[in-house]
Amino acid sequence: MTGSQASETERAGWTIRLRHGLSRSSAKLTTGIGELFGKRRLDDEALEELEELLIGADLGVKTAAAVTQRLAKARFNQEVGADEVRTVLADTIAEILVPVAQTIALSDAHKPHVILVCGVNGSGKTTTIAKFGRLFHGLGLKVIFAACDTFRAAAIEQLQIWGDRIGCPVLTRPPGADSASLAFDAMLLAQAERADVLLIDTAGRLQNKAHLMAELQKIVRVLQKHDPKAPHDCILVIDSTVGQNAHNQVEVFRDMVNVTGLVVTKLDGSAKGGVVVALAERFGLPVYAVGAGEGMDDMQAFDPQAFARGLLGLGA
Repeated sequence: MTGSQASETERAGWTIRLRHGLSRSSAKLTTGIGELFGKRRLDDEALEELEELLIGADLGVKTAAAVTQRLAKARFNQEVGADEVRTVLADTIAEILVPVAQTIALSDAHKPHVILVCGVNGSGKTTTIAKFGRLFHGLGLKVIFAACDTFRAAAIEQLQIWGDRIGCPVLTRPPGADSASLAFDAMLLAQAERADVLLIDTAGRLQNKAHLMAELQKIVRVLQKHDPKAPHDCILVIDSTVGQNAHNQVEVFRDMVNVTGLVVTKLDGSAKGGVVVALAERFGLPVYAVGAGEGMDDMQAFDPQAFARGLLGLGA
């Protein structure tokens, strides 16, 4: 098998896993659309019910309005079926998502390229760091992890385990140690080792926002003593199962640090995958990757077409 064939096989496998992961979300949408449009005239009442369904599926008000307007323009007062509605919805969602489907662009101007990873506890931050570390390491880059979520011993241990598996050094301190001091030392080490990437885990205790804000901002300040432009990326990891609460998390972390992009995890864990669309619509932040499982291959670059069709239960 050639490299390109292997890559195609990998992409096809991921598309299947993504579609399976989105099955709860797609079942909610397809069932609702099927009940509305067995075969029905597209009148004002039908459009209003469809819009309410889409909003209830966490897709966001603007997305719901865009879909219904597109359908109304093309098919108003005509009979439409559920499959046609799903196809129009998938096409509209893909158009909304295309601008935010971006990848992290590592710059040769920054050595190391510092990536600060934020998110509430349980969102999948540490696993996301491991997956990015594996990706960069596989590209032949030198990667260092910094376990700056010193509030949780489990987070430190988990990152150490991933680092050992991948072959990435992990800088740690005992639980309760000053996270900013650890970040400072990690930056010194990464510069001395000529590392390409420094991935920094952080705490995510939203119940005490003032303390968390002070801690994150202190980490940023000490990093900037080494490099005024650091961190060069700040990734916010969002657990899709929280649904509309994801909007609040984006607002809170964006107030603390300059969030440059999102990773959305656990799409296989709920019927709330539509929140990705609502976040794209409202904040316009890049979506660097999505996750649909705990395995190392269960996070991939965000593909808007595959996501949109998976969300509507449509084939590739």
